[in-house]
Amino acid sequence: MEQQHLAAEQFTYTENPKMPIIKIHNIETDEIIEREMNGDELAQWETDKSKAQTEAAAKAAAAVAKTALLEKLGITEEEAKLLLG
Repeated sequence: MEQQHLAAEQFTYTENPKMPIIKIHNIETDEIIEREMNGDELAQWETDKSKAQTEAAAKAAAAVAKTALLEKLGITEEEAKLLLG
């Protein structure tokens, strides 16, 4: 029974200047609870946020390197795909 209850809840997170807020929406009862994150939730949120920023920076760096290589070779992305395809 507990698993059904948990499956019917949606969690969303919003930033608050003081402390991030967790919003729990029980779809079955339409009850909405908003509260500040506890210590464990905050630590996980900060870890996830940092990981997302690191991944975004790596993705941007890879795109810049790809563009630089294509320019160095004097070919377009489509031409590179033809050569490697």
